[in-house]
Amino acid sequence: MNRLRQLSGLLLALALPIAAPCLADAKAVGDVLESPAMRILNAERAVFTDLARAGERLVAAGERGLVLLSDDNGQHWRQASVPVSVGLTAVQFVDARTGWAVGHAGVVLATTDAGETWTLQLDGRRAARLELEAARRELPLATDAEAAEARVQVAERLVEEGADKPFLALDFSDARQGLVVGAYGLAFRTGDGGATWQSAVGAIDNPMGLHLYAVARQGRDWLLAGEQGYLARSRDGQRFEALQSPYEGTFFTLASRADGSLLIGGLKGHAFVLAPGADLAEALPVAAPVSFSDAVRLADGRTLLVNQAGGLFASLPGRLVPALPPTGKPLSGAVQAADGSLVLAGFTGLSRLPLPAVSPSE
Repeated sequence: MNRLRQLSGLLLALALPIAAPCLADAKAVGDVLESPAMRILNAERAVFTDLARAGERLVAAGERGLVLLSDDNGQHWRQASVPVSVGLTAVQFVDARTGWAVGHAGVVLATTDAGETWTLQLDGRRAARLELEAARRELPLATDAEAAEARVQVAERLVEEGADKPFLALDFSDARQGLVVGAYGLAFRTGDGGATWQSAVGAIDNPMGLHLYAVARQGRDWLLAGEQGYLARSRDGQRFEALQSPYEGTFFTLASRADGSLLIGGLKGHAFVLAPGADLAEALPVAAPVSFSDAVRLADGRTLLVNQAGGLFASLPGRLVPALPPTGKPLSGAVQAADGSLVLAGFTGLSRLPLPAVSPSE
């Protein structure tokens, strides 16, 4: 399990420098899981990995448990109360008050007050125990005894190694049903808003334990994307079957388009479109050889892909076109504010592009 330090995955690479000092040993992991995020000055200049809308409020998640809130479309920010100090990798809200964030050390945080305060629902130690219990419980029922026994052995190592595996993505369909995924194929679902969690590892066709970087819904279907071109789909929200991959490189982001198709972004500017019901995604011409890190659906129906050179590309039929000049800053996340402006997250903090700048170049 030590290949965590050798990941080629972009999102994990973003988070590792933040978390490495904290995850040096089990004691350090315990410290960050039990230590609230520190209050810092000029927090908006810290490293941030993701952004979300909570009604008209913006919520940014980043290093060392930092969560910032803005009620003026990203012009000013203030720090929220967070009970852990691990790097956060993704955040989502299902309504103006109810949201979740995931991150390193296997943390899942929840809020019911629009991000003002957060509670810890799951951590890597408990997640490892849940996976071991599930692997042992499902062992006698397995059709592939060798694979099932290998899963038990992997789960035993997870327990031994402690809370050093990150969650990298999440998707909640409502205030109760959600799925979180991460490194080594780890996946957990809840049906009660996170009061309880169950391992979903055994329900995903991922025998190599490939890292899962993105999860999204396409109509009634659920889609997963990860390293080495991994794609999987669930028709019932329970069992995921691997899809034929159009590409051997890692995928980092999934986003729906107005036509119902799913936009997939990955390494070196490779992007694909999966049409509703299709089994194979179609490639888009590479617009720039820079890895994509996030995608955002705009109010006007366009979907933008964000890359690590600070570029934003609009997804049009059969192609990607620059939506505006590159910012010159590595970007990890984007969200459209209530006033239509675009708010961006990355290594250099949070920034805002006014509405007039957000228009596609034909």
